[in-house]
Amino acid sequence: MSFSPDALIQLSDAISARVEAARDAVVAVRLSDDRHLTGTIWQSGVVVVSEQALPRKDEFELVVPGGVTLAATLAGRDASTNIAILKTAGPLAAPAFAAADARIGALALAIGADGAGGASARLGLVNLAGSEWHSRRGGLIDRRIVLDIELASREEGGPVFDAAGLCLGMSTFGPRGKVIVIPHATLARVVPQLIKEGHVARGWLGVALHAVAVPDALRESADQNGGMMVMSVVDNGPAAQAGIVAGDIILSVDGISAYRFRKLARYFGSDSIGRKADVRLIRGGAVITVQTTIAERQAA
Repeated sequence: MSFSPDALIQLSDAISARVEAARDAVVAVRLSDDRHLTGTIWQSGVVVVSEQALPRKDEFELVVPGGVTLAATLAGRDASTNIAILKTAGPLAAPAFAAADARIGALALAIGADGAGGASARLGLVNLAGSEWHSRRGGLIDRRIVLDIELASREEGGPVFDAAGLCLGMSTFGPRGKVIVIPHATLARVVPQLIKEGHVARGWLGVALHAVAVPDALRESADQNGGMMVMSVVDNGPAAQAGIVAGDIILSVDGISAYRFRKLARYFGSDSIGRKADVRLIRGGAVITVQTTIAERQAA
């Protein structure tokens, strides 16, 4: 198959036009004099950024389209879905984002901020478009979208568009440095919660855990090879109230194996708060079960 020079020019012009249309959707979030990350103007006065890349502070300086500097404050963050939001001190208009349907092999255009009020662009393909999944922290991500594309760290957090100019979501770095997309549907679900509450409510036992192997002598009664050892217990938290102590090895919560940590993390969604749960554990060489009531995770 061959392409005429005119066709290539038309393709180039079309991509350039998409970038030009998208440049007003990004801001630079200054981290230092020579470092920034990208934010996406999600709605009027609200900027979405990658939570994992955002420093732990409350005040930020943005460079908005046109090079104007604008102050912003942290309004909410959710590590489980890797979404944080900043609210601007002054007016900031937002483009209209229509959701795209991710398709394997389709073109993807990732937009970043250049730090001076302009934009950068990366072109690639949708490498994977799978079903919903849960992050290691238990957050529900509506689709698994992986891009065959490279990003600079300063471009993380920008919008990703398809060839029609529809929004796939926000770019971020996943495991092993792969570029993934937090889907439009996830942003649309989580951002209103962050605007209202500043966080996404999740269930919590109040323990710090570390994966361990079940002692050989107890594997038959435990009926599994691994569990999660309790390293510390939060005072007056759900686990403490149930009598769980450091050194206990949690085997399961309501029948969900603790060794499958990601699966267990899913259990502690907002609907788990207030639920009574049976915690099966090893203590003093015996397998026992205690009951606790799941509480809302305390703010970090």
